[in-house]
Amino acid sequence: MVSDDGKKWVGGLALRMNPDGKKMKVVGHNFRNAYEVFPDSYGNLWQNDNDDQVLTCRVTWLMEGGNAGYFSTDGTRYWQADQRPGQDIFTAHWHQNDPGVMPAGFNTGAGSPTGVMRIENDLLGKEYNGVLLSADAGRNMIFGFRPEPSKSGLMPAGKMNFVSSIPEDNELYVWNDSVQNSDKKKWFRPSDMAQGIDGSLFIADWYDPVVGGHQMNDSTGYGRIYRIHPKGVKLVKPVIDLETLPGQIKSLSNPAINVRFTAAQKIRQQGADAVDQVAALLNSSDGFLKARAIWILSDLSDKGIAIVEKQLSDKDPEIRITAIRALKHAGANIFPIVEKMENDQSPAVRRELIAAITDSSFELKKKPLLALAKQYTAGDRWYLETLGAAMDTSSSFWFDTLKSVMRTGNTDDAHQWTEAMAEITWRIHPVNAASEIAARAADPALNSQQRHLMLTALAFINSKEAVNQMAVLTADKDSTIAEEARYWLSFRQSNDWFSLADWSKIGVDTRYERKMAYFKVKQQIFLDERQSDYERRSGTRALALDSVGGRILIAMVAGDKLPTKIKTFATEFIFKNPDPAVRIQAGRYFERPGLKGSFNIDSILAMQQDPQKGKAIFQSNCAVCHRIDGLGNTIGPDLSEVKKKFDAESILDAIINPDGAIAFGYEAWLVNTKEGPPMYGFLLSQDKKFVVIKDISGEKRSIETSKITSIKKQDKGLMPDPGSMGLSQKDLADIVGYIIKKN
Repeated sequence: MVSDDGKKWVGGLALRMNPDGKKMKVVGHNFRNAYEVFPDSYGNLWQNDNDDQVLTCRVTWLMEGGNAGYFSTDGTRYWQADQRPGQDIFTAHWHQNDPGVMPAGFNTGAGSPTGVMRIENDLLGKEYNGVLLSADAGRNMIFGFRPEPSKSGLMPAGKMNFVSSIPEDNELYVWNDSVQNSDKKKWFRPSDMAQGIDGSLFIADWYDPVVGGHQMNDSTGYGRIYRIHPKGVKLVKPVIDLETLPGQIKSLSNPAINVRFTAAQKIRQQGADAVDQVAALLNSSDGFLKARAIWILSDLSDKGIAIVEKQLSDKDPEIRITAIRALKHAGANIFPIVEKMENDQSPAVRRELIAAITDSSFELKKKPLLALAKQYTAGDRWYLETLGAAMDTSSSFWFDTLKSVMRTGNTDDAHQWTEAMAEITWRIHPVNAASEIAARAADPALNSQQRHLMLTALAFINSKEAVNQMAVLTADKDSTIAEEARYWLSFRQSNDWFSLADWSKIGVDTRYERKMAYFKVKQQIFLDERQSDYERRSGTRALALDSVGGRILIAMVAGDKLPTKIKTFATEFIFKNPDPAVRIQAGRYFERPGLKGSFNIDSILAMQQDPQKGKAIFQSNCAVCHRIDGLGNTIGPDLSEVKKKFDAESILDAIINPDGAIAFGYEAWLVNTKEGPPMYGFLLSQDKKFVVIKDISGEKRSIETSKITSIKKQDKGLMPDPGSMGLSQKDLADIVGYIIKKN
């Protein structure tokens, strides 16, 4: 979606507008399935958001214009397509390592979050004043959080179970698990909350074992509204007078948001006549009430605005921030205010000043934005993202300008950038910075985190220079840098960089690298015991049905690194792998479903042999590894002359008991490396520089000795037993007949 100012908005979004429907503005976007956005009296926006059933629901403070990070920034890819090897699911789900995305807030795990609100009084108890509430219909819970400053932003903290129908938090909730949800205590599905005029809390609920319209089981539409109040305390219903100014002023303290809104609208209608009585509220010790007064005063003539301007020097940063927001919303000239406050001690205040001028013209905001950028402290993602949003349309200018004013010593050399300069460069990643970013990524004097930050910045620059620089980094001496560069090069080839290079000349097998990155991500999912069986089974299936993925699974089980549950999942699919070498080798470690019976050599020898059938069976099963008279492969021993060395009984014994006498040189070896998948196969050579393995597809792979973490000979050979290949005793009789009686 593109707004009339040319900005692109992705995914779910929140809009702010005046009561008359005018001056519509996007205040946040790229949500997955956010139920609502709640504005508190300071003008802070709060929301929660649903996830893709992968334990990543969240509650967060929504910074103005913030990108919540569900889709890629251009809206073309889901998070699953963008998840990088080594990234945990919460980070990937909300694109937390991508420039241009705001912090995701508090991860509540699995669930179905719905309504959100903030308590702005002590009528439910002083300990709950200021608490943020988030209803989660899936978890049968209303969570409580106490918002706390986080650098220049706010963070929901101190999670509490505020209201629930169950004694303990349902952390392992699965939305469509009918068995788990059969207990009617779990049929409390809070959808929203509101405070009444006496301060009691009202909770809307419906009664169903499953959440939402996906699989609703409630055929009667049964719902309830609960009223919650402090135990042993009698709440008093106040008299509400919305017709007189004193009554309206008093109503601004009412806990019911609709009463406060109506009172504020009526006060605004009285204009300057109401200024003095509203201004008197600024003497209150209640910060929420003071904030409400500020918003109203900013709409009450020049006199009201002058009083609000005085609040810009209040000792409380939240009040100063509210005054900035109110004056901006009222249409005041914000630039004299920014100039006056650009050195405010609070980074949150300075961040708000940046937000106030973000949409202004380049010429107007250039000087104050530079002053505010110079005060950026590394590690403050809220400030960084707000700053980046203000600089995006002129990123090359800002890069060149900041290099000279944020340099270390007398040089603006990339190797000497401050952490603040490096992070700003990462955020705005201008086209003219590609070579300097790459130089920093290649600098062994920097730590791993600094170098990887620059690799990511380079990956978000869409230019031929960025592609070429990333290609150079694939040969970096640091294997982790080289591996990540190969990932980015391969990943970007599939989207933003596709038309920027002659990929035949890059020298990287991008298709293989993309596949390896994909499988590393799937491994993270199926190895995570917190994930649902559905997700773990899905990830296992993806590997088991792919030729490369199947080899990874075999190497993992051979190295005793595959959990029992995952091995069970893999068994369902790995014998359907399109690669016969994988199917055959799988028989060494996975029990073929439905396999029955055993093999008796005497019984087989007594059977009538059909050499022609035996040849066909050999070519379908054994020729994947063995060769006879030029037909087949040479992964295993050539069997052309085997009848001269062994009789039929010995050949059958070798087939039925493949581990009994493994031929010299055909022992199986498992090699684990610092990067890439494990290697499994025959050891061809080993020296100080390289180890050469012939894998189960017959391909020779050279591995640098310095990159090997372990190399171990396996107890089992590569040859599977006939049962795992689905062969019968008669099949073996025919195979032996072919081997011995062949022409």
